[in-house]
Amino acid sequence: MSKGKSIHALVILMFTQFISGGVTNTKGIVLDQVETDLGLDMGEFGFIVFIFQLGFTLASVIIGYYTDKKGLRTMTIISAIIMAGGFVGTGAAPNIMFFLGFYMIIGFGLGALGVASNAIVPAAYPEKQRQMFNYAMGVYGLGMVLFPQILNYLFQFASWRVFYVGIAVLIVGVIIYITSVAFPVGKVEKVNLKAFIPMLKDAQFVFLMVFLMLQVSSEVSFTNFFPSYLKSLELGGISESEKEDMVATILSLFSVFFMAGRLGVAYLSNWINERIILITFSAGSVIMVGISFLFANSVPYLFAGAGLFFSTLFPTATAFGTQLSKNSGSALGLIYIASGIGGGIAGYIVGMASEAFGHTGGFSVVLIFLALMFIVSLFLNSEKSSQKAAA
Repeated sequence: MSKGKSIHALVILMFTQFISGGVTNTKGIVLDQVETDLGLDMGEFGFIVFIFQLGFTLASVIIGYYTDKKGLRTMTIISAIIMAGGFVGTGAAPNIMFFLGFYMIIGFGLGALGVASNAIVPAAYPEKQRQMFNYAMGVYGLGMVLFPQILNYLFQFASWRVFYVGIAVLIVGVIIYITSVAFPVGKVEKVNLKAFIPMLKDAQFVFLMVFLMLQVSSEVSFTNFFPSYLKSLELGGISESEKEDMVATILSLFSVFFMAGRLGVAYLSNWINERIILITFSAGSVIMVGISFLFANSVPYLFAGAGLFFSTLFPTATAFGTQLSKNSGSALGLIYIASGIGGGIAGYIVGMASEAFGHTGGFSVVLIFLALMFIVSLFLNSEKSSQKAAA
């Protein structure tokens, strides 16, 4: 592949990762503003999170198939157009119904671009895949760190609508860029539906799917509902604007810990078994979030430390799952489905709990998800996999 194609592919990959990280980590901040602007209750808030995750999951399953059929450039452009349309429509939404519809399109677009960007790396950098995925992860984390601060500054003089339309404008620029440069030819690993059968019969893979559902439930609930929860606390009687500053700072610090954890465990995983990592970090997440709840009013910044323990759970569990199956593409398909179901249902549950028991009661459901996740992690053991036995 020519050097030019590789550079163009790198630009697209880094942009999509930066936007994805930033948007994912600021959904809660934006939805907190939307709650005031459009007048949605916490039950509708939770349903919006469900809608987003549903779109994301559908894209993860569908786009891979069409990338094989239509080509990487075409599907990257289509994915970007879908996401740009979602941001424009959401930013202009006059009511909750329009917002719901376009927010699902944003989720679909983000999921689609995620699939496409994952196909870019092996196509453009076949000999440096691990290195480039690490770079991409770093840029994703940079988006997570910077976007809360950008939003906090923007909200001083503009609304969340300007933020979403602004992202759409950036994406349009990227679409123009993609159509005007040489682009690598790449494919994603195909999902073999027949391969689902032995995986679903394997108790270890079922445990893994339950673990991932709970893990994504915890992470989605935390990042989406934390801003509303923190702003509902007294926090020594500080003003609303000071609370917004605190939310942005804590989420940025959460992201710093998140990236530090991923990079650190990526290094340590050469010597430490995945099962040990999952059990240790699951236990750590329960303890960290539990302690943070106890001191939420006096030391709210403790919540940022949860990023360290959340950081490695999903990638480590994904690696654990792909090792259980000969068909890694199908394993990833099931993993994305389980993750999407977990994130979607969690948003709805926490939203309804918040509506019934208040922000603190709803947000405390995160602790239940984490505790259940830790219990399931104790049952994970690749040596007991029926697929390995069959092999």
